[in-house]
Amino acid sequence: MIKQRSNAKPLKWGKPLLAAAVALSCLPLSAPAHAAEADNAVRVGLFLNLGSTYKQTTQKITLTPESTVAFGLRTGNGYAKGFSIAAGSAAAFALDGAKVKLGESSDLQAVSSVASKLKSGSDKVSVYKISRGGRDVYQLYAGPYASDKAAADAAARLSASPAVKGIAGLSPKATGSFSLNAGSYASLGAAAPALQKALDAGLDGVVAVSSDAAGKAVYSVRIGEETSSAALDAIKAAASGALGGALPAAPDSASASIALRSDATAGLAAGTASPLYLLTLGEKDRLWVDGTAESGIRVEERSKRSYRGGLEIGVYGSQLYLVNELPMEQYLYSVVGSEVPASWPAESLKAQAVAARSYATVQTQTTTKFKVADVVDSTLSQAYNGIASESKTVNAAVDATNGEILEQNGKPVEALFSSNAGGVTSDPVEVWNSGGGSLFSSVPSESDSAAAANLKKWYHVALANGTVGYVREDNVKDKGTDATGFRKMTVTAPSTKVRPLPMIQSSVSELSKMNPGDEALVLEVVSESNTYEWIRGPYTSSQLLTSLKGRTTTKLPTTIQTIQVSQRGPSGRATEVKVNGTKVDVKYPDMFRTAFSGLPSTLFDVVSADAYTAITSATASGSSRSAQLKIGASAKTGTISRSLAAVGSNTSAVTSGTGFFFVGRGNGHGLGLSQWGAKGLADQGQSYEDILLRYYNNVELVKD
Repeated sequence: MIKQRSNAKPLKWGKPLLAAAVALSCLPLSAPAHAAEADNAVRVGLFLNLGSTYKQTTQKITLTPESTVAFGLRTGNGYAKGFSIAAGSAAAFALDGAKVKLGESSDLQAVSSVASKLKSGSDKVSVYKISRGGRDVYQLYAGPYASDKAAADAAARLSASPAVKGIAGLSPKATGSFSLNAGSYASLGAAAPALQKALDAGLDGVVAVSSDAAGKAVYSVRIGEETSSAALDAIKAAASGALGGALPAAPDSASASIALRSDATAGLAAGTASPLYLLTLGEKDRLWVDGTAESGIRVEERSKRSYRGGLEIGVYGSQLYLVNELPMEQYLYSVVGSEVPASWPAESLKAQAVAARSYATVQTQTTTKFKVADVVDSTLSQAYNGIASESKTVNAAVDATNGEILEQNGKPVEALFSSNAGGVTSDPVEVWNSGGGSLFSSVPSESDSAAAANLKKWYHVALANGTVGYVREDNVKDKGTDATGFRKMTVTAPSTKVRPLPMIQSSVSELSKMNPGDEALVLEVVSESNTYEWIRGPYTSSQLLTSLKGRTTTKLPTTIQTIQVSQRGPSGRATEVKVNGTKVDVKYPDMFRTAFSGLPSTLFDVVSADAYTAITSATASGSSRSAQLKIGASAKTGTISRSLAAVGSNTSAVTSGTGFFFVGRGNGHGLGLSQWGAKGLADQGQSYEDILLRYYNNVELVKD
């Protein structure tokens, strides 16, 4: 039952969602652009350096908008628009800093040759395109570097490079942020002639945009790029003479600014260039790209994904960050489509939409671990892949549940979810040791088996040479049980692959190949590994010790001889594991997933990969005949048990001298909504309200 609020909440003023319609010329606005701030904006971190918490970094951010967008320095009440990017055009953003200018030339071929020779070295090479006296000139730079000293050291090193010494006219010189101010203007169009005059006089310069005290954009022509005020004095006379008047020095620690260059690095073959905006930003400075909720902006460095809404660029952890800010409902279009297939039943999509909206609402109302963002675009928060993940069915499910969230005691709940609970959801003690309040508990989720429907079966086989692996059923000719009691098979196509696990892994080589007529012993027929039931391994002692290193405070042995799931929680998930009889200490139980080589879930059993002897008996022609065969990978039953009833119940130690398999169910932490379980319930005709109430305790479905 949906509880409709009778008293709407007042609008909050916190995170700005800037106006979608903004004048897109390069002329300044009469006042900083800003709009009423929406209380449903979500800030998604795409690139952000938070060390071990989250680290996705880039040195450059290249944006291509579907429609023309304006951008500029973000202020307390909006942003000072400085430039715009035309629809379909690319513009790049990077941090400015100390660099080395190797030289310049109008000989494009010579510049291309040097750039190509230096490309594989440690110095990042860039080529900027300018015009001097009506001729195209290409300036070759290296960097940026972490400090002026690092730039000076690089200049000395590059001066000795054979690639540089072999080109006449190149003379590497460290550059810096000391410059002369050749005038401030109200628009880029007004500043451009002054810059061109300086370039024609043989000076180096750029147009840089900053904002004044009133928040308006100011366009300054900066001449020179020296490393000290003394070096700046040397060019002051020449610059004053060429431009007709004394020029004041600009401070080397200028406030936030955007310097425009024409970057020809990627287009050297044709001599073409695209805009590059070099940013000087303090920790509190921001650049805002004023996108809309209706059209996308492609981010080349983020897998060329396009995003609705605006983009914010800043510095955190000494590196560029990129945050996508957009309305909640548009955010959910992508989240739901990124988390589950658009072809799933509408009721399961609606359940996912409500859970995702509830989770995001909590993140936007609290201070999160992501500092400048509410969430990030990975499953560390919720998967968010931009516009490409949207679809008509997904968007319709989001629209149908617009504004609906789950609440407990009048507050939004952090409605966690996972891919597949493996038949039973987890209890908080199995994930965090404790916590979760009354929202989560272990409940049956039989509908998770929907993930295994219509999948291929795999034959677990033992070859004559002792190799044990898997062959998919569509390549198998089952020969049935022979007189000795062993079931045999062969294959129907030449070079049929025998794989280490019952799944296709393109990055993992096959164990062997079979040809028609080759016989193998059938150990069992199992389901293809999926999110509901799976098998991983075999892992050697060395592989497991490498995986455990750094993920446990327990002193590790030199060799792992036994592994024991010594304690399980209410759902059967591992809450304590012992290696060689010693408890493996982890921060919280769900970490066993990563500690043991990235297992899908902690609902698992351990199986020895040691060889064993199988003995059968059968009666043929009135006489008793017996046969035995030594084959690999044993459990108590003599095979790798895939019995769903058995997984999550064994607590005895498993011994192996060769390695271990992990056999389990489920994918993810298992708390709250099971996505595959929701799909299965929707297939059975259940509503999204019923699905949500099955997985979350003591909640109300509330619509604002």
